[in-house]
Amino acid sequence: MNLLHKLSTIGLASLIVLFSVSSCTEDLPKAMDTTSKVTELKSIKIINAGANGTDVVLGTVDEKTKTVSFPRLDTLTNFQNLKFEAEVSNGAKLDKEVYPVNFEKGDSEKTIVVKVESLPRYREYLVKLRLKVPVYGADFSLATVYDFSANKGPAAVYPAFVSQMTRGTGFDGKYVLIASRGSSGIHLLDVEKLKKGDKTPIPLSIAGITGGTYTYNMAAQVNGHSYVASLSGAAASPLKLYHWASPSAAPEVVANINVSTIPGAAARHGDNFSITLDADGNGYAFFPSSTANVIRVKIEGYNKATETSLITTHINYEQWSAINQVGNTGTYIIGGHSQAISLIDASGKSSFKLGATTLPTSSGDPRIIQFNGERYLLTITIPRSAPVTSVLSVYNITRGATINDAFVAFEQGDKKPVYEFLISGAANTAPGTQSGFYVVKDAQGKDQKLMIYGATTDAGFAIIEFPVNVAKD
Repeated sequence: MNLLHKLSTIGLASLIVLFSVSSCTEDLPKAMDTTSKVTELKSIKIINAGANGTDVVLGTVDEKTKTVSFPRLDTLTNFQNLKFEAEVSNGAKLDKEVYPVNFEKGDSEKTIVVKVESLPRYREYLVKLRLKVPVYGADFSLATVYDFSANKGPAAVYPAFVSQMTRGTGFDGKYVLIASRGSSGIHLLDVEKLKKGDKTPIPLSIAGITGGTYTYNMAAQVNGHSYVASLSGAAASPLKLYHWASPSAAPEVVANINVSTIPGAAARHGDNFSITLDADGNGYAFFPSSTANVIRVKIEGYNKATETSLITTHINYEQWSAINQVGNTGTYIIGGHSQAISLIDASGKSSFKLGATTLPTSSGDPRIIQFNGERYLLTITIPRSAPVTSVLSVYNITRGATINDAFVAFEQGDKKPVYEFLISGAANTAPGTQSGFYVVKDAQGKDQKLMIYGATTDAGFAIIEFPVNVAKD
């Protein structure tokens, strides 16, 4: 009797609940109708482009990346009053009727955000706008790499780069110069043959090359002329500079320096070496040391040392530093493994120093490149100790009337490289590391290709080639 009573009670309660739910169904909240809140951009066009504001330009929507690209636009377009016409999801609309876009002086492209709204929902698209202006510089997206470095794996490393035997190299667009203390000796590699995989060495004569802690240690290749320097590891150990006018020429002694006769010089010079000469072979060679004192040798006609002096840099860049001339100006750029890059004059006086964190640590052998109307800074990081690796980097520093102005503008920008290439991921206690570049010109003397070069101890070298930038549309 009790069980039957309980069942009857449960059944009655169920009926009451069922009745209550049934009678209140119309009062319960319903699920949101999402079909009216879709915010997709199906197509978009600019309807007031051009000088007269009557040109219609169709954009391309990439829904996967939420981006929109347009063909290059007439510079006379009223960008303060840019109007879009878009096909969007039913019930949605663009967040604005007019989009003001500010192109600053020197800008050729701009990215703005356009929203498709169906409140409370919205979807953002990045719209890239580019001006129809002449394009300059190199196209860094079309790099051709000739890789004889650790980047490609141990088997790809040029054989002379082993056991720290090769610390000095050079590059002038036609040849790579290798100064190996091993069995391969001092030799050239033909760049055009390298491009085809032919690594046949062209030996240079070493007749009469004697003296020094290391008889030959550093190298540079300039305008078809080869230079090799010894290492002076003690005061009386000679610091020598040799010159070859061509691959078949005998070596000439350009300088034979007893560093003990130069007041203020360190005992050890020649761990690194840099040289800048004009078309007539006039300029300077620099031999840094572990102190702030640098031996400077004035060279005339490629093979005559007419003056040897000591300069002192404003801070100590140490023995792996390099000094390179900025174009044909009286300004030089210095960098090494321990200090930020600076601009100096031929006597070492500083005119500008980049911030300590502006570039990666150990950005060395810096060079300024003028190519197809743009200006670049080329660096290679010197892997003296972990975690630094050897990376060849190119930065666009076109803005600015002078190189000082360019560095100021660069520090105010995003400071990101336009191209990077890893030579080696390993550190080295004797990191002989070099950069280089060459501009290939066409029959009319116009810039055609930019070649850059990077090498480091035990890691080999790489040559990377870029074509001139051209308008894609």
